[in-house]
Amino acid sequence: MMQFSPQLKSPHALRRAPLSPPPPKSSRGGACLPPPPPPRPSRGGGAGPPPPPPPRPTRGGGSGPPPPPPPKPIRGGAGPPPPPLPRPSRGGDAPSSPLPLSKGSSQGKERGFGRAEGLRGALNSPSRKHTLKPLHWVKVSKACKGSLWAEIQKSFNDDPTCFSSTEFDASELGSIFSYAKNASLGTSNAGIPSRRLSLGSKPSKIHLIDLRRANNCEIMLTKVKMPISDMMGAVLALDDSILDADQVENLIKFCPTKEEMELLKIYSGNKENLGKCEQFFLELMKVPRVESKLRIFLFKIQFASQITEFGKSLNIINSVCEEIQNSLKLRELMKKILQLGNMLNQGTARGSAIGFRLESLLKLKDTHATHDKMSLLHYLCKVLASKLPQLLDFPDDLVSLKSASKIEFKSLAEEKRAIEIGFNKMVQELNASENDGLISEIFGKTLTKFIAFTQVEIQSLTKLFSVAGASADALSLYFGENPKFFTFEQVVRTLLKFVQMFQQAHEENYKKAEFERKIEQKKLLQLEKKKGVKITQHTSTTKEIRG
Repeated sequence: MMQFSPQLKSPHALRRAPLSPPPPKSSRGGACLPPPPPPRPSRGGGAGPPPPPPPRPTRGGGSGPPPPPPPKPIRGGAGPPPPPLPRPSRGGDAPSSPLPLSKGSSQGKERGFGRAEGLRGALNSPSRKHTLKPLHWVKVSKACKGSLWAEIQKSFNDDPTCFSSTEFDASELGSIFSYAKNASLGTSNAGIPSRRLSLGSKPSKIHLIDLRRANNCEIMLTKVKMPISDMMGAVLALDDSILDADQVENLIKFCPTKEEMELLKIYSGNKENLGKCEQFFLELMKVPRVESKLRIFLFKIQFASQITEFGKSLNIINSVCEEIQNSLKLRELMKKILQLGNMLNQGTARGSAIGFRLESLLKLKDTHATHDKMSLLHYLCKVLASKLPQLLDFPDDLVSLKSASKIEFKSLAEEKRAIEIGFNKMVQELNASENDGLISEIFGKTLTKFIAFTQVEIQSLTKLFSVAGASADALSLYFGENPKFFTFEQVVRTLLKFVQMFQQAHEENYKKAEFERKIEQKKLLQLEKKKGVKITQHTSTTKEIRG
């Protein structure tokens, strides 16, 4: 193997060796001798001797050998400067591009390869022959420490050439993801290429909004089936005969965001070429605080039904409280249960009770007979059926009990608060609309009348809510319960469950008595056949149990 020497004695040596040999291998492998050591620095700490001059180009026009590698820096002082680049020969090729700059190079930072800026510069393609279709992603503005993007940025800082891969062919991307060659491409002022694909002689619409959102918006508009101008006229007139609640909710859903408004404001092209979604957004943008007006319109549409249902729930609360406290049968039944419990608990700490907690009604089925499956609740129903049958139909006094069990007073309080907030927002929007001009003139007049009507309804509703709250607390106190710990909902649902248990136990008693009657009748028939004598059957038992 030819050994490389930094000095050439004659031009004939250049002709014999036009190309420089590969650098010598490491001395550990034993393949070749290491290169000569660099000269030692002078004692004064100055720079070392300059490197040998580059060889002159050959006469034959071929390219000369590349310069020798620069010597390694010396610890004692600054290393020798790098050799100058060889001059290109007349007929030879241009010298190759320099190696990538190191991490700390100031020149690399000037060229856009400093930390994050270098990463962005490496990831961005230098130029495009064709306009490519964009990828609608959301960029990360800052790579947080420990994230994937921070690791990628660090790898680029360590090696700027790591993103100069050839996996993606620019020409292939251009042929696959470029716009059609026969499409007339325009660019809005916002820098977004407008999409105009030629379909014969008729260009397609330009879309500035995200395609998925634009498509959903256009689907919504097709369901409304009216011009956009008529739709907005109904909104400003608060005309609920044209638009219903579902349609207004969809309009609120597709109100343009601040970013979308900026895109549409910057666009300076022909607005008739925009898509239906973009034109709809432009129409909405003509109305000041359009989303606030739409929400007020929705509040107006829903107010009548909302106030009706709210008042109905409050009336049910008042009714069930009155029914429970005025039921004489329920009061007598509670007295009999107290007597029955004291008889069972006589001589114990639980005996001689003056009353019991309402939840104790549900424990009547947990006490069973010694030699039978009958519970204490079944026994109570049996005694009442035979001695006090008029108490069996006490649930008929509690007509509103089932409806009241579905009502939560806390939810009613939240709904009342929402109505008050909606009313306050209407007043705020009315004050703000005074400076809108003609576009909000009809809106302001209609809203003024509606606010006056709403104010009266809310005042009446507030009074009814206070009455219902007092009735609910009084119901808990009626059973000796604390309203803070045993609420209206608990009272009503406990009573409803007891009613259901009572009716089920009474029905089971009847079925059991009917079954026993049939068995007794069968035995009597067998006895008649055996003795040949007709025996009179007593049939009053099931009638007494049935009540």
